[in-house]
Amino acid sequence: MALLRCDFFSDVLGVGTSMSVILPQPTSAQIGLTGAAPVAEPPVLYLLHGMSDDATTWVRRTSIERYTTELGLAVVMPQVGRSFYVDEHHGSRYGEFVQDELPALVQRFFRVSDRREDTFVAGLSMGGYGAFRWALDRPERFAAAASLSGVLDLAGLRSARPDLEPVFGPGPVGGSRHDLVARLADVDTATVPRLWAVCGTEDELLPGNETFVAAARAADVPLTWSAGPGRHDWAYWDARIQDVLAWLPLAHRKDPTS
Repeated sequence: MALLRCDFFSDVLGVGTSMSVILPQPTSAQIGLTGAAPVAEPPVLYLLHGMSDDATTWVRRTSIERYTTELGLAVVMPQVGRSFYVDEHHGSRYGEFVQDELPALVQRFFRVSDRREDTFVAGLSMGGYGAFRWALDRPERFAAAASLSGVLDLAGLRSARPDLEPVFGPGPVGGSRHDLVARLADVDTATVPRLWAVCGTEDELLPGNETFVAAARAADVPLTWSAGPGRHDWAYWDARIQDVLAWLPLAHRKDPTS
């Protein structure tokens, strides 16, 4: 694998920003690792960070580079501050940056696939919200989306977090375009990507995840859900990202886990 830090200018944000990128590399002499021979344009996973993190955190706190070595999978990890991957009420247009500008830049900078069946998104906590928000906003882009301990019931969290006002504005978010639970009622189940969500049973975000799961089932939105022992920490996410990678419907796997 090749691990790159890419510093670039964003026209949408009007500032320089960064992303970390893992690219497949076939290897045979590297001790302990065997890199898969990538196809001409490998599949790509957009992997989103949480509220207190940045573009480096997945590489620093998990073994994501090692886990993807034999998959022939590129991984793109952008940096969005505390924006929740949306156009901030007072701030920058991170929603437009992530959903529109970032994929175009990735295609320009790197030789990766842009086909829907080869494109995936996942994230933790704030990034779990971002992954599902992006998948619902742009269902034609992704084959699958995963949330690890995601902020999936934003309406419940927003009322207890006044520090989120610069992002979402002064009012409640329930029923707005930011409310993932409310948006499930209008989802086109024929076009929505495969969704996978997981949360630890000792995580304070578990009730919000259960609210989202119930709403998805009521709307007949396909969703794979699991909850088990775990807290809102990197020990849990390092283990669960391996589950996500095993679940992704990569084209070279004949029987991906559903």
